[in-house]
Amino acid sequence: MMKIAIGSDEKCHLTDQVVAQVKERGHVVTLFGPLQGSARDWPEVAREVAEAVASGAADEGILFCWTGTGVSLAANKVPGIRAALCDDAETAKGARLWNKANLLCLSIRRTSEVEAKEILAAWFGTAYAPNETDDRCLRQVEALEAVYRKE
Repeated sequence: MMKIAIGSDEKCHLTDQVVAQVKERGHVVTLFGPLQGSARDWPEVAREVAEAVASGAADEGILFCWTGTGVSLAANKVPGIRAALCDDAETAKGARLWNKANLLCLSIRRTSEVEAKEILAAWFGTAYAPNETDDRCLRQVEALEAVYRKE
C-alpha cells in the first residue's frame, strides 16, 4: 500500500475512474484541486501534488490536465520529481523501469478508461531496475537539477 497524491484542473469521468482504480488497488489517496472540491489552475495543482511527493507526504502522484503536458511541465520544476506523460502502458512501464518516474501524468483528452486501466497496471506493476546505465543517467538528471535548484 502506498500514499498516492492525485490532482487535476478539472473533475471528469476519467479522473473519477482513475481515483476509484487506485483505491481498488489498496492505496491511500489524497486529492488535490477540483478532485477535492477546490478550483485550481493546472500549475497550482501540479505544484501541490509534486510537492506532496517530493516531501514524502505521498509516495507517488498522478496528475491530469487536458493534454497532460502542462501538469508534466509544471511538476518537473519541483526538485526530486520525475513526472512522465504516458499515453500507453508501454510508456508507463518504461518510465518506471528506466527513468524511476514517481509522478504519472495523463491527458484527459487522449486517455480512455480502458487505456487508463492498462497504464495504471503497468505503472504500479513495474519498479525501477537499478543498472549501470540508468543509474548514471539519473545521477546526471539529479546534477542538472542541482544546478538550477534555489535554496
